[in-house]
Amino acid sequence: MGELSADRLLSQRSRAVNASGIRKVFDLGAKIANPINLSIGQPDFDVPPDVRQAAIQAIQSRQNGYTVTQGIAPLRERIAADLRAECGSPLPVLITSGVSGGILLALMAALDPGDEVVLGDPYFVIYKHAARLVGGVPVFVDTYPDFKFRADRYEAAITPRTKILVLATPSNPTGVVLADDELRQAADLAERHNILLLIDEIYNKLNYDGECPCSLRHAPHRTLLLRGFGKSYGMTGWRLGYAAGPQFLIEEMTKLQQYTFVCAPSMVQHAGLAALDADISGHVDDYRRKRDLVARLLAGTFEFAKPSGGFYFFPQAPKRFADATTFVEQAIAQRVLIIPGSVFSERDTHFRLSYATSDKNIERGCEILCQLARG
Repeated sequence: MGELSADRLLSQRSRAVNASGIRKVFDLGAKIANPINLSIGQPDFDVPPDVRQAAIQAIQSRQNGYTVTQGIAPLRERIAADLRAECGSPLPVLITSGVSGGILLALMAALDPGDEVVLGDPYFVIYKHAARLVGGVPVFVDTYPDFKFRADRYEAAITPRTKILVLATPSNPTGVVLADDELRQAADLAERHNILLLIDEIYNKLNYDGECPCSLRHAPHRTLLLRGFGKSYGMTGWRLGYAAGPQFLIEEMTKLQQYTFVCAPSMVQHAGLAALDADISGHVDDYRRKRDLVARLLAGTFEFAKPSGGFYFFPQAPKRFADATTFVEQAIAQRVLIIPGSVFSERDTHFRLSYATSDKNIERGCEILCQLARG
């Protein structure tokens, strides 16, 4: 029998993807006694009681088998009605296994090998790697220093091979929320170049300076909206999201889901229906206060674009350090867990800080970071 060989048996596409830098910090944190964890990318509140009970009831009433691939009808119909009221767009809906599942299905449906995906830099980690996994080519647009959408920068990155333009609002890692005019410019750009807009709104309910504008309003016939339940309702491990967009794309994603995820978890779909009626305004108010606390503690020491949504800051690392990774290593040595910006960017100049934690952690962590920055 021949000796097993990774070079022979593992695919090039798999080996081209690095292990998540976020997970590396999580693993490191598990080895540190009493870390001050400002790296976590999930809410620090639990699933609302009514939503937990809906999941339990679904299990006890034997809703444990496969659902139809596109998701249970009551959930799809409720989401479609809510989107019609919010955005005026009666679009078909597919229930997905988290927003990440929706992203992968969309890229599989749209991309041929060599097709290009335009991404704002910084970006959430899955965009680049999922594009490469299906044979696509990520093309990066520098959005520093304020992480806003500038149509001229994006247009310069579009070529005849471009198929998709990806946006996120609110953004991970920056927390920036795109204004309605920025979304209109993105829609105009997609129209001119006959490309798809893929817009990730997983944090859409966590907004602190007004409503998150509906991205479907300007070009619903070429916009795929992806939203989910994990960040807003504390159910990240339940893996529930949805996609709404053009009929031809939703049909193709549904077909591909049959051969990949099969369907979103059955009992979680019933819980999702209950979640749509849950009141999370108290959590939104709490995160707004935490956002303002971090801004006050970091002001004068770090440069940052103040976020309007999600639960992240993306400050610039002090220039006296060789790069942001060096600064992050120094912070971790003092038990403060943050994520180097190079995980989310082609640059290594910034770091991500999460304020989905206690005020005590925020205050102590920011104190240590400021002390490091000042030397």
